[in-house]
This record gives sequence, structure tokens and C-alpha cells, in this order.
Amino acid sequence: MSTLPSFLAGAWRGGAGEGVPVADAVTGETVTRVSSEGLDLAAAVAYARRTGLAALGELTFPERAAALKAAALALQERRQELYELSARAGATRADAAVDVDGGIGTALVYASLARKGLPDHTVIVEDDPVPLGKGGTFAGRHVLTTPRGISLQINAFNFPVWGMLEKLAPALLAGLPTIVKPATPTAYIAEHAVRIIESALPPGAIQLVCGPVPGLFDVLGGQDHIGFTGSADTAARLRSDPAVTRRSARFNAEADSLNCAVLGPDAVPGQPEFDLYADALVTEMTVKAGQKCTAIRRAFVPAHLIDAVAEAVAARLARVVVGAPGAEGVTMGALAGLAQREDVRAAVARLAAAGSIVYGDPDKVEVAGADAERGAFLSPLLLRVDDVARSEPHEVEAFGPVSTLMPYGTVAELAGLIARGEGSLAGSVVSYDPGFVRQVVLGAAAHHGRILVLDRDSAGESTGHGTPMPQLVHGGPGRAGGGEEEGGLRAVYAHLQRTALQGSPATLDSIVK
Repeated sequence: MSTLPSFLAGAWRGGAGEGVPVADAVTGETVTRVSSEGLDLAAAVAYARRTGLAALGELTFPERAAALKAAALALQERRQELYELSARAGATRADAAVDVDGGIGTALVYASLARKGLPDHTVIVEDDPVPLGKGGTFAGRHVLTTPRGISLQINAFNFPVWGMLEKLAPALLAGLPTIVKPATPTAYIAEHAVRIIESALPPGAIQLVCGPVPGLFDVLGGQDHIGFTGSADTAARLRSDPAVTRRSARFNAEADSLNCAVLGPDAVPGQPEFDLYADALVTEMTVKAGQKCTAIRRAFVPAHLIDAVAEAVAARLARVVVGAPGAEGVTMGALAGLAQREDVRAAVARLAAAGSIVYGDPDKVEVAGADAERGAFLSPLLLRVDDVARSEPHEVEAFGPVSTLMPYGTVAELAGLIARGEGSLAGSVVSYDPGFVRQVVLGAAAHHGRILVLDRDSAGESTGHGTPMPQLVHGGPGRAGGGEEEGGLRAVYAHLQRTALQGSPATLDSIVK
């Protein structure tokens, strides 16, 4: 079995040693091995700063946008190859589309935003001259320029394509070369995507390292940008590295969080919002087998409706067919691997100790087209915790097809329960009562990076609870990492250096013309 190569300094290079085996999530067979042993990562950073910065620096913002669009279109032309690889990671065709098509769409949106909203230049002038003296001979203004560093992205296993492209796009537009460090379980998908796009990008604009990155942070500092997606514990460890704490590399984290969805008291059975809530909960539990950092983990419903919601969601889950992607009738695939399944089972055991399992069996599942034990399959699991004072549902995340129902009484009580998640990427309010919606949103906004309001009027065009949009910020406070990604051109600006210039208005004009 060959070792998955990395793309460094313009060439594909294999790591030494045995490497770490990566198994097919469906069959358990070894797909590849991952090793970065012996690779010169310091040289890769030097290559990015030398070759990548120079190549990107020669391009204006619209020219960078054109390169980004070309890369996205190359992926679009060959996306079937990525779908097939994604199936080996347990993803159904619909799951793969979320990752692959979502990533392509995000890159195209960024290319369009840059083409329309950024100057035909390499410098952004943020404002008109600000008078700083009475005579009009002394003024100031702000400019944004490209730092003399790199963008390092460290990604999670669940979105090997989208996770890469949503970080690559703003960095590329800002003129920063990128080094991609994919998660090992799905590194082979990211590797194939890089093979497709690297020839469409300027030399040094993208590099890929498959495997651990020891020593890489040692050569990063104040000109560099680090973007991380993954667990809160890993984010905390990386954030404490001297590259961040002493040398002030920019660090942005997007961490898993205990996202919630709230059902309004008006949304009784028979109302559209009741069905929208049940449908949304099942969607978030089953898409990507629940392996999404934005998935609904805490489902808050009025106490008088919790039995009805449990029954409605369980009925929908009973129609879910778990099995091999592509097998007839399958609507939910496998988790990323057997280790991931064991992690989810352990988390479910802790949650179940605080309440009960309404639907599913963590140790047993019927599987179509595959072996239930060789593959990383798990039943969708709906739990219920009536004692909302228990800590488990507000602290334990089962990163799989799992959600927990909890009752609430008053809006004030609900606000307190939402806050116990200590910061979330995404929340939802499903109600047709504008007064209730207003109270919940204003009470929950401080704890969320994004809040979806879902009702009968918006449902037809709504992109759903768990889907970040490139035009809007993606991130969240507290446990969610405290960072922001995407947000349209805000993400490009976040990669640039803002500098205040002072001088005569004529001189300032001559600098930025």
C-alpha cells in the first residue's frame, strides 16, 4: 500500500516510514497510508514566502479572482471523482454534494465578490482622507496590504473539500500562499482535490502536507495566518503555541459546539412550523451522519410539546436507511471510521445516563449493502433529557447522528438553557410568532455566530440550519472558537494588514493611486 504524497515546493513528495493506515469507512479495508516523516516543512514555508508571495503579488485582485474561478471550474469538471472518493469515507451522494459542490460554490462566490467588490489593484484603500489639521495639509487614511507570510489551514475530517476551499479562497484573494494540512482520515480526498487545482493556481499558491506537522509552528510568526477547524481542546492547544502567544501569528478557530434549535410554543402539531422543526432535526442528524460542526445537538421544545415532537422525529428516523453509499435506498452512510464510532458511543452513554434514548440503539443497526461491524455504521440516535439542570447535554457532544430533546417552560428559562452551551456556531428558532422570535434571538445572539429563523414564509428558500453561506460569517463565541470565517469580503480583509497612513492629502493620493 503506497503512502499518500504531499505537494510541497512544487513537487509531489512521499513521507518516509510505515505511516498511519486509513481505512475505508464502509468496508474497513485500508485505502492508503499517511506519513509526513522526513518532509522539510520549513522549506515549504520558505517556498511559499518566496515563490508563492511573488507569484500572487504580481496579480491584482481581479486576476486572483480569475485564478480562483479557474480552480473551482476544474473541480466542477471532475467532481465525480471526488464523489467516488467521498463514498469511501462513508458519504452518500447527497453528503458528498454538501462538501464538494458546497466548496466549489463557495469558491465561485468569492471569485464573483472579488471581481465586483475589490479594486483592480493589489492595495485596498478603505476610506477617504481624514483631516487631521485645520489647514487641510495634514490627513490620514487606512490601507490594506498583503502581509509577507503564509496562510496555514488545519482542517477537520468531515469536510475535506469545502473546509479547504472556504479557507483557500479569501487567502488567495488576499495574496497569501496557503499550506493545507488535512485531517488524516479523509486526507486522500483533499489530496485529490489539490491535484486537480494546483495547475490552475500560480506557483507556490497552494501546498499540501498529509500527516503531522512537527516544527511547522516554529517558523510562523506575525506575518502569518493560521486557520483551524476541529475540537475545542485542540484549538486551545494550538492557540497557546508561542507562534501565536509570543510572535502574534493571527489565529482563527472554528470549533465544534453544542448548537441548538428552538421550537416556539405556537408550533403545535398541524402547524407548518411543527413539521419544519421535525424535518430540520432529522436532516441535521443524518446528513454526513451527523458529523457537522453546525449540527443540532440540543433540541429545545415547549414542555407540553415534547412528547409530540419525540414521536414525530422518531417516526421520521424510522424511515432512514443506513448503509453503503450508493446501495439501493440508503439515505445515511457511515461515520468516518471505527474510532469515530467508538467516540460517539462513549458520548451517547454519558448523555443517556442523564435521560433516555427515544430512538435507536448505539450498539445495533441494520445496514444495507455492507457489514455493520466492519464499516463504521451507527443508528441515528434521538435522546431525551427532562432534567435540564443536568450538565451532560450542555457539555457532552456526540459528533455523529445524535441529538437530545429537552423541555423548556418560560422564555427566560430557555435563554438560560441556551447560554449553558457556552457559545455556538449556529442556532435555529422555528416559530411563526414574531414576538417570541424576537425575544429568543435577542437573548441568544450573544452566544451565537449565526441564527436561523425558520417559518412557513422562509422555508421555501431557506438553506437550512447547518449550512454556512460564504456571504455570511461562520464562527461563534466561546466554545465555538471565538473566530470568524467567510462573511464575504470580510474574510479577505481579515487576511490583510490594515495600516494608517498620515501625510499631505496629495502625498497620500500618490501612494495609493
